[in-house]
Amino acid sequence: MGNGMGDGMRDDERDGLLADAVGLREQGRQEEARDRLVELATRYPDDAEVAYQAAWAHDVLGLEAEAVPFYERALKAPGPGSGLSPEDRRGALLGLGSTLRVLGRYEEAVATLRGAAGEFPDDGALRTFLAMALFNTGEHHESARLLLNLVAATSDDPSVRRYRRAIEYYARDLDETV
Repeated sequence: MGNGMGDGMRDDERDGLLADAVGLREQGRQEEARDRLVELATRYPDDAEVAYQAAWAHDVLGLEAEAVPFYERALKAPGPGSGLSPEDRRGALLGLGSTLRVLGRYEEAVATLRGAAGEFPDDGALRTFLAMALFNTGEHHESARLLLNLVAATSDDPSVRRYRRAIEYYARDLDETV
């Protein structure tokens, strides 16, 4: 019977089981949470939220390779209303991109994080992780440009704020000389 969505009793059961698993993670019982979330992901294979929580549970335990398919499933959930909230989508994209980078899958990380930064342009964490992945692919100028612009836009340091315009100007072309 699919993932049980649309059946009120099954939805309540799913919600309770998911809340219990997340509660275990929040209590520091990471292995138990992961086991429960894997079981839930098997039971509700088209449920984006369950897949996202399962991905996160793997990542927290340093099981990055095992997290990737759950992140991908969460981001590709079929059907209307089955996707992630914007905040969870942002988290899943960051989690997937960061995880791909840690696994040495740099080009995939750049593609994921570039798309995510385009979708969520105000998210500094996405741009920071994109800069790291760009560095790993040898795109050092683009990496430094992103980080310099982020520092210029977000720093509370008075000396950085004083030179903000200059930092943003030079970030466009770090090789420029007079």
